[in-house]
Amino acid sequence: MGVAASKPRRAQPREVRREQLILATIKCIARHGLSGITMALVTREAGLSLGIANLHFESKEKLLLETLQYVTAEYSLGQAAILEDDSFTSITAKIEALLAFDFSARIIDKDKLAVWFAFLGEAKSRPTYRSICSRQDSVSEKALTTLFQQAIDEAPYQNADAQLLATGYISLVDGLWLNALVAPRRLGWKKAYRAARHYLASAFPQHITLDN
Repeated sequence: MGVAASKPRRAQPREVRREQLILATIKCIARHGLSGITMALVTREAGLSLGIANLHFESKEKLLLETLQYVTAEYSLGQAAILEDDSFTSITAKIEALLAFDFSARIIDKDKLAVWFAFLGEAKSRPTYRSICSRQDSVSEKALTTLFQQAIDEAPYQNADAQLLATGYISLVDGLWLNALVAPRRLGWKKAYRAARHYLASAFPQHITLDN
């Protein structure tokens, strides 16, 4: 009896391979930082060949850029799904949903946060990274300003500035994410959530309570 031919590996759709490589890049950045990333390291993590990686991304820089865009797009789409949803029964419910989203498992994933802050750390000297990170913050600030203005108009809250409150919330959440990531014993995720909730309750006491 002849030796049976080995079963050929089934070719995966282009987007499946690209996502495999991006997810592997996220893991590698979280473990080794941006400076430690090589295409060989990523392909080994993904279980793919270097040739496939080069076919889909051509260079390490293109792979890194798409990884940053992947992480920011995931957040932007999730946030927009809440802020653009007209089915919420109240402004309070929408703000509550936003807060829950910002501290949900999919967002506070350690690897993804490590990637975001790794790129953010390089943004000052890398214009492309800076552009992507700044665009994400601008989109969030605009959307949050609209939501917070609706809360202000509904109450109303005297001397409240929706844009400043949105900027403050974004900065607070970024800081809480970073501190909970690097010093989890000092600032756990539950405490980080409560701190963000306290900020919103102080800004919108007629909408958000400290009970939850």
